[in-house]
Amino acid sequence: MAIWLTKDSKVIVQGITGGEGSKHTKRMLAAGTQVVGGVNPRKAGTKVDFDGTELPVFATVAEAIAETGADVSVIFVPPAFTKAAVVEAIDAEIPLAVVITEGVPVQDSAAFWAYNVAKGEKTRIIGPNCPGIASPGASNAGIIPADITPQGRIGLVSKSGTLTYQLMYELREFGFSTAVGIGGDPIIGTTHIDALKAFQEDPETDAIVMIGEIGGDAEERAAEFIKANVTKPVVGYIAGFTAPPGKTMGHAGAIISGSAGTADAKKVALEAAGVKVGKTPSETAQLMRDILS
Repeated sequence: MAIWLTKDSKVIVQGITGGEGSKHTKRMLAAGTQVVGGVNPRKAGTKVDFDGTELPVFATVAEAIAETGADVSVIFVPPAFTKAAVVEAIDAEIPLAVVITEGVPVQDSAAFWAYNVAKGEKTRIIGPNCPGIASPGASNAGIIPADITPQGRIGLVSKSGTLTYQLMYELREFGFSTAVGIGGDPIIGTTHIDALKAFQEDPETDAIVMIGEIGGDAEERAAEFIKANVTKPVVGYIAGFTAPPGKTMGHAGAIISGSAGTADAKKVALEAAGVKVGKTPSETAQLMRDILS
């Protein structure tokens, strides 16, 4: 069992012929992902060879869905073209669009987010500026390395790509049902709360790791949701405990206003909801190890 991405998911890649798109398509195929084609209007009708696996290139997402039955799109297109690519995926009503691209203008993210809401939210958007989603042993959509961890019963949701990988590695003896990298931009599609809800409802996820970072109030809102709705054990980590006050750090969303948005404020909110919060990634992994042991 996994959330949103399973062994039966059929994946297309928007930007399959570009450098990043082709590199990670090859990696996704090696991980056992059912990649069924790609989209590039300028190269429609051609095929791309990945070590003997030939994938068709389509002009549009709608055409790719009609021909292959695809239900996931992974988007590897330059920032200037990302909004158009996501809007096309929304128009085609693909159930899941994973937007890997970094550096998407915030107004573009706001525009495609609002467009998706107006269209009835038939498409789940993960990202932008994210590593994607991986269900170990089943499917991998994005850039999360496939060999960090085996299948297991921990769910993970994270704003940070590298911390996603670290916690997956540190808890590899238990394995993961699904790891979701939601991205650190100010406006993202899928939130901590969306993933927490899905993991709570997934019968094969026993415990949850939640990784946040300084800035904004997403983690505080997640804490409220956990308190009211989540019965499974949750451990958390907030990146930025050592960030100097008054300095803008890292991700575009990591902006602190007064005392709101600090790592300590988020830790307090999460602990009030019953979440055990580590001061380091390794300490967080140990907290989960203690629970599962």
